[in-house]
This record gives sequence, structure tokens and C-alpha cells, in this order.
Amino acid sequence: MSTHRAAQVKSAGGPLEIVEVPTASPPPGHVRIAVKACGVCGTDHAFVQGGFPNLNWPITPGHEMAGTVAEIGSGVEGFAVGDRVAVGWFGGNCNRCEQCRRGQFMQCANGQVPTWHYPGGYAESATVPVAALARIPEGLSFAEAGPMGCAGVTTFNGLRRSRARAGDRVAILGVGGLGHLGIQFARAMGFETIAIARGAGKAADARELGAHHYIDSTAGDVGAALLDLGGAHVVLATAANSAAMGAAAGGLAPEGELVIIGATVEPMPLIPLGLIMGGHRVVGHPSGTAADIEDTMAFAVQSGVRARIEEMPLARAAEAYAKMDGGRARYRMVLTM
Repeated sequence: MSTHRAAQVKSAGGPLEIVEVPTASPPPGHVRIAVKACGVCGTDHAFVQGGFPNLNWPITPGHEMAGTVAEIGSGVEGFAVGDRVAVGWFGGNCNRCEQCRRGQFMQCANGQVPTWHYPGGYAESATVPVAALARIPEGLSFAEAGPMGCAGVTTFNGLRRSRARAGDRVAILGVGGLGHLGIQFARAMGFETIAIARGAGKAADARELGAHHYIDSTAGDVGAALLDLGGAHVVLATAANSAAMGAAAGGLAPEGELVIIGATVEPMPLIPLGLIMGGHRVVGHPSGTAADIEDTMAFAVQSGVRARIEEMPLARAAEAYAKMDGGRARYRMVLTM
């Protein structure tokens, strides 16, 4: 039996180790991908630490993978060996449950996520359901396409499904792996773009990425600063900080919307009367389907939006993960195979 290299974590909190694992042919309805690149996402920390239920140890992290179709299982139509594809957080749906029948594919009762339900993309090979495949357009390299499967689609889709319209003020809370893409997408969509981050250290980057305004959250009241600019029609909360989200909500314009994509389990401080009087809305946004990933990549090609990436080979997966986990990535680590 042939084998391939993969980065595995044997138990919760353990180190990433490069191992040889069997390379099996894909089952019906699946394809095997020769992985060329895989982004290192902040959510990978939760997987490595055992923060999701029913993990099957050892795990191979990675839900921002890009590569080529290497082998096709029976019953697969529409894809051929050699096709360039990406797979993100959305790793497949059942098309049978009540949610799928209503078109709510991100809430599929039997939904799959790479790492969680099958080995992820920190590997030379990955086998995925055909429903998870997004075609990579010409103009994007594998390393550029990988982060679009999670960070890209989550920010792009969150903005385009929000209440904001061209010319509105949109604030991006957090200038990191998600936020640096959110700023670019917001500017490209025609929004007056406001970046919010801790300290003045990311002000220059934020403006270079397209922000019209920068708010240092350590310099004063964020809500008041947003209101001084006229109030935000939408705040896209990419930073996983509940207190910061609550503070930014205080700067919403009338009928403004707080869109949450930064995952945290901490309670968020909100004042119900303020929500009522302002007609505000608070929503959570869960990434996007394979079709949404294709839309994201197409828009990125048209508009010039790109993740700022630092590439490292698979053999240095532990180093790349540590750099992400320590907040030292500027702004997306990408493993290359």
C-alpha cells in the first residue's frame, strides 16, 4: 500500500508530528486530493486542544486546503483528475436532513468538517466528499486559494449577506487572519471601511489593506469613536473577543448590525435597551458552502483581494502552527506540500 506524509496530533494538546499514513482510494461519492497548500487557521488551535466533541485521535488538522483531484470514487460526476480544487470549513453535507431539504446546508445535521470528521489538509493527500469541492479559478495559486476556503469565504460571505450597501460605513473588528481579508473585501465592495485593533501597531497595515479609518481600541471608547464617524451600519467582528464585540456594538448606527464570525464561548456584554432603541441586529455567520467559496475566489480574482501569506513546507508544520498560535502570523501561515 502506498503512503503519504501527514502532520498528526496524537492526543489533546499534543505536538504536531510528521508521520507516514496509508493512502487509500476514495469511497463512493468522494475524491482524493493531492494537497498542494493548506492554510493554518486559528480554529486549528481548538482542534489541537481537543475543543470539539467526538474527535477521532490521532487527528490531522487543516480546513483550508487546495490541490488537484488525484483519484475519483464511484458515483462522482462533474470533476476529473487534475482539476484544481479547494476545500474549506464546509467539508460536505448529507442532502437528506431537514436543514438540507430547506437549503440550509451550513446547518446540516450530518455536516462534515475537515479535521473533525475526516483527516484535514496538513498532509500530502486528503479524501473528501465531492460536495465539499470548490473549483479554483485561473489567477489564484494554490497558496492563495487555500485561505479563501475559510478566512476568505467567512469574511466575504458575512459582508455580502449583511445589511450593508455600497457607500455604508462598515467596521472590521480585528486586523488578523480574518480581519485583514475583511478590510480588503469591505473596501472592494464599496464600503467606507473602518479597521479596529488593539494598539497603533497595525494602523499602517490597515490603511494599506484599504481602511479609510483606523481605531485603536486601547486609546478610548470604541463605540464613541465609531459614532464620531457617523456610526457603523455593520460591524464585522472577526476578533474572538466578546468584550471587544460588545464595545463595538455601542457604535452601531440606527438599524445597524453586528455580524459575528470570531468564534468564542465567552458571554458577550450587550444592553438590550440599546438594541431595542437602535433597532440593532446581532447575528452569527457560519462561513459558507463550496459554491460560496467559488464566489469568494472569483471576487478575489476580479478585485485583487489576496491573503497576505507566509509559506512554510509541511515538514515545518509545527513551526507554522506555533507562529499562528502565538499571534505572530502576518497574516496567514500556509503549508506547502
